[in-house]
This record gives sequence, C-alpha cells and structure tokens, in this order.
Amino acid sequence: MSGSGEGWASDGLDDVAGVGSGLWVRGVDYMAGWRVAREAADQLNFALLLAEFEPSELRALAATDDDGRGVVRLVGLPAAAVRLSGLLEKLADGDSGGAR
Repeated sequence: MSGSGEGWASDGLDDVAGVGSGLWVRGVDYMAGWRVAREAADQLNFALLLAEFEPSELRALAATDDDGRGVVRLVGLPAAAVRLSGLLEKLADGDSGGAR
C-alpha cells in the first residue's frame, strides 16, 4: 500500500501493473493475467471473509507483473496481517504432516 491509502481496496483496473507507472509493453496481454489473478483474489477474499476479516482491514488484490502474468497481492493493516499469521501458524501446528 502506498500513498494516502485511499482506494487501496478498489477492485478496478487500476490494480493492473503499469497503469500508473507507464510500464505497458506492446504485445503483452496484461488483461489475461489480471483475469486469472482476479479469480484467485476473489477466492482468497471469500476465505478471508469466512475467517472474519473485513475488506477494510485485509484484502487480496489482483495485479500483473511486467510479463503480464497474474499476481495476487495481500494488503492491509499490520494488526490484520499479524492476526492472519497467527491463524496460519495454528493451522500449521495442527497439521502433523505439515512442513515448517
């Protein structure tokens, strides 16, 4: 998250890499990568809602990298990230076959 933080949880095309930075490369299909990332971000956001995280405190955002591959960024408040970390650690500790 950068700047004033306004609009950090927007789900518009402003999350596609290159929109604000001018890094568009002719011939790279950024939209295809963004669509894949958007589906994954939607799934993650649904799981975060089930875990009782509010979108204003923690949210997955779809984006693309320089090559047009979809990426998902997790952005939010530090306290929410700490809470998520604790939940993930509990899941890992409860899984006898999990790697650490």
